[in-house]
Amino acid sequence: MSVDSLLQAVSPLARSLTPIHGPDKAHGWWRSAVIYQVYPRSFRDMNGDGVGDLAGITAEMPQLAELDIDAIWLSPFYRSPQRDAGYDVSDYCDVDPLFGTLGDFDGMIAEANRLGIRVIVDLVPNHCSDQHRAFQAALAAGPGSAERDMFIFRDGAGPAGEEPPNNWQSHFGGSAWTRIAEADGLPGQWYLHLFDSSQPDFNWDNQAVHDEFERVLRFWLDRGVSGFRVDVAHALVKAPGLPAWGGRADGSTIDGFPGHEAPMFGQPRLHDIFRNWRRILEDYGHDRIMCAEANVDPLPRLAEWVRPDEMHQAFNFPYLHAGLNIPRLRHVITESLTSLDAVGAPSTWVLSNHDVVRHATRFGYYWSGPRDGDGIGPADPQPDHHLGRTRAAAASLFMLGLPGGAYLYQGEELGLPDGIEIADHQRQDPTFARTGGERLGRDGCRVPLPWRASEPHHGFGAGQDPWLPQPASFAELARDAQAGDPSSHLNLYRRMLALRRELGLGRGSLSWAEQWCTDSALAFLNGNILVVMNVGQDILELPAGEVLLRSSGENSRNAEDWHGLGSGETVWMRVSLDTES
Repeated sequence: MSVDSLLQAVSPLARSLTPIHGPDKAHGWWRSAVIYQVYPRSFRDMNGDGVGDLAGITAEMPQLAELDIDAIWLSPFYRSPQRDAGYDVSDYCDVDPLFGTLGDFDGMIAEANRLGIRVIVDLVPNHCSDQHRAFQAALAAGPGSAERDMFIFRDGAGPAGEEPPNNWQSHFGGSAWTRIAEADGLPGQWYLHLFDSSQPDFNWDNQAVHDEFERVLRFWLDRGVSGFRVDVAHALVKAPGLPAWGGRADGSTIDGFPGHEAPMFGQPRLHDIFRNWRRILEDYGHDRIMCAEANVDPLPRLAEWVRPDEMHQAFNFPYLHAGLNIPRLRHVITESLTSLDAVGAPSTWVLSNHDVVRHATRFGYYWSGPRDGDGIGPADPQPDHHLGRTRAAAASLFMLGLPGGAYLYQGEELGLPDGIEIADHQRQDPTFARTGGERLGRDGCRVPLPWRASEPHHGFGAGQDPWLPQPASFAELARDAQAGDPSSHLNLYRRMLALRRELGLGRGSLSWAEQWCTDSALAFLNGNILVVMNVGQDILELPAGEVLLRSSGENSRNAEDWHGLGSGETVWMRVSLDTES
């Protein structure tokens, strides 16, 4: 039989494939893991003070086990004044009393181990709290001291040092420099803080800083954690001389995020730090991991962070920001897989976290979405919540069909929206205060979870009001209200996560199924599972095959028995690539 005859004999689906990524046969649980982010302040309140705690995480851990996740990532629970919800750490080796004790942490680890769930903790190495003993010692010791060299202190510009040392801006608004009063009461040096003024940046040119964080790593590894999510991993090392920067506060240029030449981001010496940390983790076994929160663009450059002797994973922010833009989504997925395959690393996928508007709200806009990188308030254009939840289900089913690791943000399995009706006096994010309310900040995605519809505060806690108000819609979205409904968002997540593991999709392959790739639809084959997402208005016809899961609910198992793929819907199908004969 001729080549032309063979091509005509195989199925139309097989003829339309563009291979991108092959099956992953390398060792490492994280390469295909589903990791669930727990934001402790908002997870579950057991002591009635209105704030979530470690005991609450332990109590609800069986509910997480029902999702068939591999690990949880725990946002900061360390001692902290809580100026930035715990990302301002005053003691890296203790639990803040707001969340409990080290004994509570050990109990949580024990329960996670019992249920087969690993625990990854947040590490915040770029900055600490101004209440940290090291920073307090630096303030007392004076210019030129070893104590002050733990941080980035500089003399000011101008005749009397009255101007900041350079023009860098804080992520939270305003200058990235704050001037202190010296011991004699006179204005003195300035210290750098890329975030809030209560969060001074460490000086990673000082070996003492390296030594301190190696101690911190070993402290938590000794307590049984499976690894670390490294906060702001791209910003630890600053360019020599701290040169002025013409881009925006977040390091971005006018045209993109972040700028390749931003002097506060992505410096080459960062890689030596992470290589050393990788060696420390391997002292505890090859199953301990690091994941970088690294805003590094483009994706081939991000691949440098996950070379075999550095990080195990890096967050895929380009995927998160691609939204439902089909051409952009295809480009990001292709570039992610090819770039990371080149260094033998898995890609990760994520739709929501504690810093962005939840995707069930982001996707609820027909045209322009919420303000870029900020929250939504009652005065803003409002989302269509039904549209948002429908599209969120479709996007989640599509994402969990991709090969690699996946991160889920607490509450997305319930289809939770952002909290929008938050009064100004209730807002906690320092961004709101530092910009005089111009930017609302991230409080909306951090609203406490609803567990049981009929209980006080929807089961979050029975004592004081939660630290942020819950929307009225949380009653019908509570976990127990959804648990008994086969068509609920929660049960869709349970089915897709169970099927993902059963089918081995996280270790699978990806080929674009060109026949169903358009400006408004995207389709790929992972093994013999066809994943198709349709965000257009027209019905999309599909091939014959066994329908395993639809984002809009289940009915017939045969594609022929339903009328194609509707708008805002994703399907998983088992298909055959055999010859037509």
